[in-house]
Amino acid sequence: MPISAKPTSADVTAAQPSLDELWMPFTANRAFKRAPRMLVAAKDMYYTTNDGRQILDGTAGLWCVNAGHCRDEITAAIREQAGTLDYAPPFQLGHPLAFELAGELAKLLPSGIDRIFFGNSGSEAVDSALKIALAYWQAKGEPRRVRFVGRARGYHGVGFGGITVGGIEANRKQFAGQLLPAVDHLPHTHDLAANAFTRGQPRAGAHFADALEALARTHDPATIAAVIIEPVAGSTGVLIPPVGYLERIREICDRHGILLIFDEVITGFGRLGAPFAAQKFGVVPDMLTIAKGITNATVPMGAVCARREIYDAIISATRAGIELFHGYTYSGHPLAAAAGLATLELYRREDLFARAASLEAYWADAVHGLRGLPHVIDLRNIGLVGAIELESRPGAPGARAYETFLKCFDAGMLIRSTGDTLALSPPLIIERPQIDRMFETVSSVLRQVA
Repeated sequence: MPISAKPTSADVTAAQPSLDELWMPFTANRAFKRAPRMLVAAKDMYYTTNDGRQILDGTAGLWCVNAGHCRDEITAAIREQAGTLDYAPPFQLGHPLAFELAGELAKLLPSGIDRIFFGNSGSEAVDSALKIALAYWQAKGEPRRVRFVGRARGYHGVGFGGITVGGIEANRKQFAGQLLPAVDHLPHTHDLAANAFTRGQPRAGAHFADALEALARTHDPATIAAVIIEPVAGSTGVLIPPVGYLERIREICDRHGILLIFDEVITGFGRLGAPFAAQKFGVVPDMLTIAKGITNATVPMGAVCARREIYDAIISATRAGIELFHGYTYSGHPLAAAAGLATLELYRREDLFARAASLEAYWADAVHGLRGLPHVIDLRNIGLVGAIELESRPGAPGARAYETFLKCFDAGMLIRSTGDTLALSPPLIIERPQIDRMFETVSSVLRQVA
Protein backbone atom coordinates (compact mmCIF):
# COMPACT_ATOMS: atom_id res chain seq x y z
CA MET A 1 0.00 0.00 0.00
CA PRO A 2 1.23 3.56 -0.60
CA ILE A 3 3.04 5.49 2.08
CA SER A 4 0.71 8.11 3.57
CA ALA A 5 2.51 11.30 2.64
CA LYS A 6 1.72 14.87 3.49
CA PRO A 7 -0.63 16.62 1.06
CA THR A 8 1.06 18.54 -1.72
CA SER A 9 -1.35 21.45 -1.22
CA ALA A 10 0.46 22.82 1.82
CA ASP A 11 -0.44 26.35 0.77
CA VAL A 12 -4.20 25.72 0.93
CA THR A 13 -5.88 28.71 2.53
CA ALA A 14 -9.46 29.85 2.87
CA ALA A 15 -11.09 33.09 3.85
CA GLN A 16 -12.83 32.75 7.20
CA PRO A 17 -16.61 33.03 6.98
CA SER A 18 -18.82 34.55 9.64
CA LEU A 19 -18.81 32.35 12.72
CA ASP A 20 -21.97 33.77 14.27
CA GLU A 21 -24.70 31.74 12.61
CA LEU A 22 -23.48 28.18 13.14
CA TRP A 23 -24.41 26.46 16.42
CA MET A 24 -21.63 23.91 16.81
CA PRO A 25 -22.26 20.44 18.33
CA PHE A 26 -20.49 19.28 21.52
CA THR A 27 -18.39 22.45 21.41
CA ALA A 28 -17.74 25.34 23.76
CA ASN A 29 -19.08 27.77 21.15
CA ARG A 30 -17.94 31.01 22.76
CA ALA A 31 -14.40 29.75 23.35
CA PHE A 32 -14.10 28.29 19.86
CA LYS A 33 -15.29 31.43 18.14
CA ARG A 34 -12.74 33.49 20.05
CA ALA A 35 -9.91 31.25 18.77
CA PRO A 36 -11.21 29.04 15.93
CA ARG A 37 -9.40 25.98 14.64
CA MET A 38 -10.40 25.61 10.98
CA LEU A 39 -9.68 22.63 8.69
CA VAL A 40 -9.97 23.15 4.94
CA ALA A 41 -8.48 20.03 3.33
CA ALA A 42 -7.30 16.50 4.10
CA LYS A 43 -5.33 13.72 2.48
CA ASP A 44 -4.27 10.32 3.81
CA MET A 45 -2.92 10.96 7.36
CA TYR A 46 -3.07 14.75 7.38
CA TYR A 47 -5.47 17.66 7.69
CA THR A 48 -4.65 21.11 6.33
CA THR A 49 -5.67 24.19 8.29
CA ASN A 50 -6.87 27.46 6.80
CA ASP A 51 -3.43 28.96 7.41
CA GLY A 52 -1.71 26.13 5.52
CA ARG A 53 -0.40 24.06 8.46
CA GLN A 54 -0.32 20.26 8.29
CA ILE A 55 -2.03 18.40 11.17
CA LEU A 56 -1.25 14.72 11.70
CA ASP A 57 -4.57 13.00 12.33
CA GLY A 58 -4.26 10.99 15.51
CA THR A 59 -8.00 10.33 15.87
CA ALA A 60 -9.16 9.23 12.39
CA GLY A 61 -11.30 12.35 12.37
CA LEU A 62 -13.78 11.29 15.04
CA TRP A 63 -12.95 7.56 15.18
CA CYS A 64 -14.26 7.21 11.64
CA VAL A 65 -11.73 7.78 8.80
CA ASN A 66 -10.25 4.30 9.07
CA ALA A 67 -8.75 4.17 5.56
CA GLY A 68 -7.29 7.68 5.62
CA HIS A 69 -8.60 10.87 4.10
CA CYS A 70 -9.83 11.58 0.57
CA ARG A 71 -9.08 8.15 -0.85
CA ASP A 72 -9.44 8.33 -4.63
CA GLU A 73 -11.46 5.12 -4.99
CA ILE A 74 -14.16 6.25 -2.57
CA THR A 75 -14.29 9.76 -3.98
CA ALA A 76 -14.70 8.39 -7.52
CA ALA A 77 -17.52 6.04 -6.46
CA ILE A 78 -19.44 8.88 -4.82
CA ARG A 79 -18.94 11.17 -7.83
CA GLU A 80 -20.08 8.53 -10.30
CA GLN A 81 -23.13 7.60 -8.24
CA ALA A 82 -24.17 11.25 -7.83
CA GLY A 83 -24.37 11.49 -11.62
CA THR A 84 -26.28 8.22 -12.04
CA LEU A 85 -28.84 7.94 -9.24
CA ASP A 86 -28.73 10.72 -6.68
CA TYR A 87 -31.64 9.53 -4.54
CA ALA A 88 -34.13 6.68 -4.39
CA PRO A 89 -37.05 6.48 -1.92
CA PRO A 90 -36.44 3.58 0.49
CA PHE A 91 -40.15 3.05 1.32
CA GLN A 92 -41.71 0.40 -0.96
CA LEU A 93 -38.89 0.93 -3.48
CA GLY A 94 -35.26 -0.12 -3.64
CA HIS A 95 -32.03 0.34 -5.56
CA PRO A 96 -29.38 -2.33 -6.19
CA LEU A 97 -26.49 -0.77 -4.27
CA ALA A 98 -28.27 -0.90 -0.90
CA PHE A 99 -28.90 -4.64 -1.31
CA GLU A 100 -25.34 -5.19 -2.53
CA LEU A 101 -23.86 -3.33 0.44
CA ALA A 102 -26.00 -5.34 2.88
CA GLY A 103 -24.68 -8.53 1.30
CA GLU A 104 -21.07 -7.39 1.53
CA LEU A 105 -21.50 -6.37 5.16
CA ALA A 106 -22.99 -9.75 6.00
CA LYS A 107 -19.76 -11.39 4.79
CA LEU A 108 -17.78 -9.44 7.42
CA LEU A 109 -20.14 -10.03 10.33
CA PRO A 110 -20.09 -12.92 12.82
CA SER A 111 -21.94 -16.02 11.66
CA GLY A 112 -25.70 -15.73 12.01
CA ILE A 113 -25.81 -11.92 11.95
CA ASP A 114 -26.86 -11.22 8.38
CA ARG A 115 -29.87 -8.90 8.34
CA ILE A 116 -29.05 -5.20 7.88
CA PHE A 117 -31.26 -2.18 8.58
CA PHE A 118 -29.74 1.08 7.32
CA GLY A 119 -29.90 4.53 8.90
CA ASN A 120 -27.69 7.59 8.77
CA SER A 121 -25.63 7.59 11.98
CA GLY A 122 -24.68 5.70 15.07
CA SER A 123 -27.35 7.55 17.04
CA GLU A 124 -30.03 6.40 14.61
CA ALA A 125 -28.63 2.88 14.64
CA VAL A 126 -28.95 2.67 18.42
CA ASP A 127 -32.51 3.97 18.49
CA SER A 128 -33.36 1.57 15.65
CA ALA A 129 -31.87 -1.38 17.55
CA LEU A 130 -33.91 -0.55 20.66
CA LYS A 131 -37.10 -0.39 18.59
CA ILE A 132 -36.24 -3.65 16.82
CA ALA A 133 -35.75 -5.30 20.21
CA LEU A 134 -39.21 -4.18 21.34
CA ALA A 135 -40.77 -5.29 18.04
CA TYR A 136 -39.07 -8.67 18.35
CA TRP A 137 -40.52 -9.37 21.79
CA GLN A 138 -43.96 -8.23 20.63
CA ALA A 139 -43.68 -10.67 17.73
CA LYS A 140 -42.57 -13.45 20.09
CA GLY A 141 -45.60 -12.94 22.31
CA GLU A 142 -43.59 -11.48 25.22
CA PRO A 143 -44.81 -7.86 25.36
CA ARG A 144 -43.68 -7.50 29.00
CA ARG A 145 -40.06 -7.32 27.85
CA VAL A 146 -39.72 -3.54 27.67
CA ARG A 147 -36.82 -2.83 30.06
CA PHE A 148 -33.36 -1.90 28.73
CA VAL A 149 -30.01 -2.15 30.48
CA GLY A 150 -27.13 0.15 29.57
CA ARG A 151 -23.89 0.86 31.38
CA ALA A 152 -22.34 3.74 33.28
CA ARG A 153 -19.88 5.72 31.13
CA GLY A 154 -21.48 4.28 28.01
CA TYR A 155 -22.09 6.42 24.93
CA HIS A 156 -24.84 5.43 22.52
CA GLY A 157 -25.41 8.59 20.55
CA VAL A 158 -27.76 11.48 21.16
CA GLY A 159 -31.26 10.22 20.36
CA PHE A 160 -33.61 10.03 23.32
CA GLY A 161 -33.15 6.27 23.37
CA GLY A 162 -29.38 6.49 23.10
CA ILE A 163 -28.88 9.03 25.87
CA THR A 164 -31.26 7.10 28.13
CA VAL A 165 -29.39 3.81 27.84
CA GLY A 166 -26.11 5.73 27.74
CA GLY A 167 -24.30 6.51 30.94
CA ILE A 168 -22.94 10.03 30.46
CA GLU A 169 -24.68 12.28 32.95
CA ALA A 170 -23.72 15.51 31.16
CA ASN A 171 -25.57 14.27 28.08
CA ARG A 172 -28.69 13.54 30.12
CA LYS A 173 -29.13 16.32 32.66
CA GLN A 174 -30.47 18.97 30.24
CA PHE A 175 -33.23 16.57 29.21
CA ALA A 176 -34.09 15.00 32.56
CA GLY A 177 -37.68 13.93 32.89
CA GLN A 178 -38.09 13.33 29.17
CA LEU A 179 -36.08 10.14 28.72
CA LEU A 180 -37.19 6.55 28.26
CA PRO A 181 -38.69 4.80 31.29
CA ALA A 182 -37.64 1.37 32.56
CA VAL A 183 -33.89 1.70 31.99
CA ASP A 184 -31.14 0.47 34.34
CA HIS A 185 -27.37 0.80 34.16
CA LEU A 186 -24.56 -1.61 34.93
CA PRO A 187 -21.40 -0.25 36.56
CA HIS A 188 -18.51 0.56 34.24
CA THR A 189 -15.44 -1.66 34.31
CA HIS A 190 -12.71 0.93 34.85
CA ASP A 191 -10.81 -0.06 38.01
CA LEU A 192 -7.75 2.15 38.20
CA ALA A 193 -6.51 0.67 41.48
CA ALA A 194 -6.45 -2.88 40.12
CA ASN A 195 -5.61 -2.36 36.46
CA ALA A 196 -3.51 0.77 35.95
CA PHE A 197 -0.97 0.55 33.11
CA THR A 198 -2.34 -2.73 31.74
CA ARG A 199 -1.41 -3.67 28.19
CA GLY A 200 -4.50 -4.92 26.39
CA GLN A 201 -7.36 -6.43 28.35
CA PRO A 202 -7.22 -6.00 32.14
CA ARG A 203 -6.99 -9.25 34.08
CA ALA A 204 -9.25 -8.10 36.92
CA GLY A 205 -12.85 -7.05 36.56
CA ALA A 206 -14.96 -9.83 35.04
CA HIS A 207 -17.05 -9.68 38.22
CA PHE A 208 -18.52 -6.36 37.12
CA ALA A 209 -20.77 -8.41 34.83
CA ASP A 210 -22.46 -9.94 37.87
CA ALA A 211 -24.42 -6.72 38.28
CA LEU A 212 -26.55 -7.91 35.36
CA GLU A 213 -27.49 -11.04 37.27
CA ALA A 214 -28.41 -8.86 40.25
CA LEU A 215 -30.63 -6.71 38.02
CA ALA A 216 -32.31 -9.81 36.67
CA ARG A 217 -33.10 -10.83 40.25
CA THR A 218 -34.35 -7.33 41.14
CA HIS A 219 -36.62 -7.14 38.12
CA ASP A 220 -38.37 -10.14 36.68
CA PRO A 221 -35.90 -11.11 33.91
CA ALA A 222 -38.91 -11.71 31.67
CA THR A 223 -39.34 -7.91 31.60
CA ILE A 224 -35.84 -7.17 30.22
CA ALA A 225 -35.75 -6.68 26.46
CA ALA A 226 -32.05 -6.08 25.85
CA VAL A 227 -28.66 -5.14 27.23
CA ILE A 228 -26.61 -2.66 25.19
CA ILE A 229 -22.90 -2.05 25.77
CA GLU A 230 -19.86 -0.86 23.87
CA PRO A 231 -17.30 -3.71 23.78
CA VAL A 232 -14.71 -0.94 24.21
CA ALA A 233 -16.12 2.35 25.47
CA GLY A 234 -14.54 5.17 23.49
CA SER A 235 -16.06 8.56 24.18
CA THR A 236 -15.72 8.24 27.96
CA GLY A 237 -12.02 7.46 28.02
CA VAL A 238 -11.27 4.14 26.27
CA LEU A 239 -12.53 1.57 28.76
CA ILE A 240 -11.30 -1.89 27.76
CA PRO A 241 -13.28 -4.97 28.82
CA PRO A 242 -11.59 -7.14 31.44
CA VAL A 243 -10.79 -10.74 30.47
CA GLY A 244 -13.98 -12.79 30.77
CA TYR A 245 -16.31 -9.81 31.20
CA LEU A 246 -18.04 -9.91 27.81
CA GLU A 247 -18.27 -13.69 28.00
CA ARG A 248 -20.06 -13.45 31.34
CA ILE A 249 -22.46 -10.79 30.02
CA ARG A 250 -23.31 -13.09 27.11
CA GLU A 251 -23.82 -16.04 29.47
CA ILE A 252 -26.21 -14.11 31.72
CA CYS A 253 -28.19 -12.84 28.74
CA ASP A 254 -28.52 -16.40 27.44
CA ARG A 255 -29.62 -17.68 30.82
CA HIS A 256 -32.50 -15.21 30.98
CA GLY A 257 -33.36 -14.96 27.28
CA ILE A 258 -32.22 -11.32 27.06
CA LEU A 259 -31.04 -9.83 23.75
CA LEU A 260 -27.45 -8.53 23.72
CA ILE A 261 -26.61 -5.49 21.59
CA PHE A 262 -23.01 -4.46 20.92
CA ASP A 263 -22.58 -0.81 20.00
CA GLU A 264 -19.71 -1.14 17.53
CA VAL A 265 -19.90 2.33 16.03
CA ILE A 266 -16.32 2.95 17.20
CA THR A 267 -14.91 -0.59 17.36
CA GLY A 268 -16.14 -1.72 13.94
CA PHE A 269 -14.17 -1.94 10.69
CA GLY A 270 -10.72 -2.87 11.86
CA ARG A 271 -10.15 -0.52 14.77
CA LEU A 272 -9.24 -3.49 17.00
CA GLY A 273 -7.45 -5.48 14.31
CA ALA A 274 -10.54 -7.53 13.41
CA PRO A 275 -13.66 -6.68 11.40
CA PHE A 276 -15.62 -6.14 14.62
CA ALA A 277 -15.01 -6.39 18.35
CA ALA A 278 -17.33 -9.41 18.40
CA GLN A 279 -14.65 -11.32 16.48
CA LYS A 280 -11.76 -9.76 18.40
CA PHE A 281 -13.17 -10.96 21.73
CA GLY A 282 -14.96 -14.09 20.49
CA VAL A 283 -18.35 -13.01 21.85
CA VAL A 284 -21.27 -12.78 19.43
CA PRO A 285 -24.20 -10.49 20.29
CA ASP A 286 -27.72 -10.63 18.88
CA MET A 287 -27.40 -7.22 17.22
CA LEU A 288 -24.59 -4.80 16.40
CA THR A 289 -24.91 -1.11 15.70
CA ILE A 290 -22.40 0.29 13.21
CA ALA A 291 -21.61 3.61 11.51
CA LYS A 292 -18.46 5.77 11.09
CA GLY A 293 -16.05 3.41 9.29
CA ILE A 294 -18.79 1.92 7.10
CA THR A 295 -18.22 4.70 4.53
CA ASN A 296 -14.85 5.92 5.84
CA ALA A 297 -16.93 8.90 7.05
CA THR A 298 -17.38 10.27 3.53
CA VAL A 299 -21.20 10.06 3.50
CA PRO A 300 -23.26 9.68 6.70
CA MET A 301 -24.50 6.12 7.21
CA GLY A 302 -25.29 3.76 10.06
CA ALA A 303 -26.91 0.36 10.41
CA VAL A 304 -28.31 -2.26 12.73
CA CYS A 305 -27.01 -5.74 12.02
CA ALA A 306 -29.28 -8.43 13.46
CA ARG A 307 -29.47 -12.17 13.80
CA ARG A 308 -31.63 -13.76 11.13
CA GLU A 309 -33.98 -15.09 13.83
CA ILE A 310 -34.84 -11.54 14.92
CA TYR A 311 -35.70 -10.50 11.37
CA ASP A 312 -37.70 -13.67 10.72
CA ALA A 313 -39.74 -13.31 13.90
CA ILE A 314 -40.76 -9.72 13.11
CA ILE A 315 -41.46 -10.39 9.43
CA SER A 316 -43.46 -13.56 10.13
CA ALA A 317 -45.63 -11.90 12.80
CA THR A 318 -47.43 -9.82 10.16
CA ARG A 319 -49.45 -11.64 7.51
CA ALA A 320 -49.29 -8.80 4.98
CA GLY A 321 -48.18 -5.18 4.76
CA ILE A 322 -45.51 -3.29 6.67
CA GLU A 323 -43.90 -5.39 9.38
CA LEU A 324 -41.77 -2.74 11.13
CA PHE A 325 -43.10 0.81 11.37
CA HIS A 326 -39.72 2.47 11.40
CA GLY A 327 -37.28 3.94 8.88
CA TYR A 328 -35.60 7.06 7.55
CA THR A 329 -35.86 9.12 4.37
CA TYR A 330 -32.19 8.44 3.70
CA SER A 331 -32.00 4.75 4.69
CA GLY A 332 -29.56 3.08 2.32
CA HIS A 333 -28.98 6.33 0.41
CA PRO A 334 -27.42 5.67 -3.03
CA LEU A 335 -24.36 7.86 -2.40
CA ALA A 336 -23.78 6.30 1.01
CA ALA A 337 -24.19 2.80 -0.43
CA ALA A 338 -21.68 3.57 -3.19
CA ALA A 339 -19.25 4.97 -0.63
CA GLY A 340 -19.75 1.93 1.59
CA LEU A 341 -19.04 -0.55 -1.21
CA ALA A 342 -15.91 1.33 -2.26
CA THR A 343 -14.77 1.52 1.38
CA LEU A 344 -15.22 -2.20 2.00
CA GLU A 345 -13.31 -2.98 -1.19
CA LEU A 346 -10.48 -0.69 -0.06
CA TYR A 347 -10.36 -2.42 3.32
CA ARG A 348 -10.12 -5.78 1.55
CA ARG A 349 -7.60 -4.81 -1.11
CA GLU A 350 -5.19 -3.18 1.35
CA ASP A 351 -5.91 -5.75 4.08
CA LEU A 352 -6.26 -2.91 6.55
CA PHE A 353 -7.75 -4.97 9.38
CA ALA A 354 -4.76 -7.31 9.38
CA ARG A 355 -2.49 -4.30 9.04
CA ALA A 356 -3.96 -2.81 12.21
CA ALA A 357 -3.39 -6.12 14.00
CA SER A 358 0.23 -6.19 12.85
CA LEU A 359 0.83 -2.73 14.35
CA GLU A 360 -0.83 -3.46 17.69
CA ALA A 361 2.34 -4.44 19.57
CA TYR A 362 4.32 -1.47 18.22
CA TRP A 363 1.41 0.80 19.11
CA ALA A 364 1.22 -0.67 22.63
CA ASP A 365 4.94 -0.01 23.17
CA ALA A 366 4.44 3.61 22.06
CA VAL A 367 1.47 4.13 24.36
CA HIS A 368 3.19 2.65 27.40
CA GLY A 369 6.37 4.53 26.61
CA LEU A 370 4.65 7.55 28.15
CA ARG A 371 4.69 5.97 31.60
CA GLY A 372 6.41 8.17 34.14
CA LEU A 373 5.56 11.48 32.47
CA PRO A 374 4.11 14.19 34.72
CA HIS A 375 0.52 13.57 35.88
CA VAL A 376 0.07 10.37 33.80
CA ILE A 377 -1.89 8.04 36.10
CA ASP A 378 -2.87 5.35 33.60
CA LEU A 379 -2.18 4.14 30.05
CA ARG A 380 -4.51 1.81 28.13
CA ASN A 381 -4.38 0.21 24.70
CA ILE A 382 -6.25 -2.25 22.50
CA GLY A 383 -5.91 -2.60 18.74
CA LEU A 384 -5.06 0.85 17.35
CA VAL A 385 -6.67 2.66 20.28
CA GLY A 386 -4.75 4.30 23.09
CA ALA A 387 -5.68 6.28 26.18
CA ILE A 388 -3.61 8.49 28.44
CA GLU A 389 -5.38 9.27 31.71
CA LEU A 390 -4.15 12.36 33.49
CA GLU A 391 -4.42 13.46 37.09
CA SER A 392 -7.13 16.10 37.40
CA ARG A 393 -6.19 19.62 38.42
CA PRO A 394 -7.72 20.52 41.77
CA GLY A 395 -11.10 22.13 41.13
CA ALA A 396 -10.69 21.93 37.34
CA PRO A 397 -11.51 18.43 36.04
CA GLY A 398 -10.72 18.05 32.37
CA ALA A 399 -8.64 21.21 32.15
CA ARG A 400 -5.25 19.49 31.90
CA ALA A 401 -6.37 17.17 29.09
CA TYR A 402 -8.05 20.00 27.19
CA GLU A 403 -4.92 22.15 27.41
CA THR A 404 -2.93 19.18 26.08
CA PHE A 405 -5.36 18.85 23.16
CA LEU A 406 -4.91 22.54 22.28
CA LYS A 407 -1.12 22.45 22.50
CA CYS A 408 -0.93 19.27 20.43
CA PHE A 409 -3.01 20.96 17.74
CA ASP A 410 -0.65 23.93 17.80
CA ALA A 411 2.23 21.44 17.44
CA GLY A 412 0.64 19.88 14.34
CA MET A 413 -1.22 16.88 15.72
CA LEU A 414 -4.87 16.10 16.37
CA ILE A 415 -5.75 14.13 19.50
CA ARG A 416 -9.01 13.95 21.45
CA SER A 417 -9.63 14.88 25.06
CA THR A 418 -12.52 13.46 27.05
CA GLY A 419 -12.60 14.41 30.69
CA ASP A 420 -9.01 14.00 31.85
CA THR A 421 -8.24 11.28 29.32
CA LEU A 422 -6.51 11.74 25.98
CA ALA A 423 -7.70 9.33 23.29
CA LEU A 424 -5.74 8.28 20.21
CA SER A 425 -7.21 6.28 17.32
CA PRO A 426 -5.41 7.01 14.03
CA PRO A 427 -6.36 5.88 10.53
CA LEU A 428 -5.36 2.27 9.93
CA ILE A 429 -2.93 3.38 7.20
CA ILE A 430 -0.60 4.94 9.78
CA GLU A 431 3.11 4.18 9.40
CA ARG A 432 5.55 3.49 12.24
CA PRO A 433 7.40 6.82 11.81
CA GLN A 434 4.06 8.59 12.18
CA ILE A 435 3.36 6.64 15.36
CA ASP A 436 6.76 7.75 16.64
CA ARG A 437 6.06 11.37 15.79
CA MET A 438 2.63 11.20 17.40
CA PHE A 439 3.93 10.03 20.75
CA GLU A 440 6.97 12.29 20.66
CA THR A 441 4.57 15.20 20.25
CA VAL A 442 2.33 14.04 23.09
CA SER A 443 5.35 13.45 25.33
CA SER A 444 6.72 16.92 24.67
CA VAL A 445 3.36 18.59 25.25
CA LEU A 446 2.71 16.69 28.48
CA ARG A 447 5.99 18.03 29.83
CA GLN A 448 4.97 21.56 28.84
CA VAL A 449 1.53 21.24 30.40
CA ALA A 450 3.01 19.95 33.65
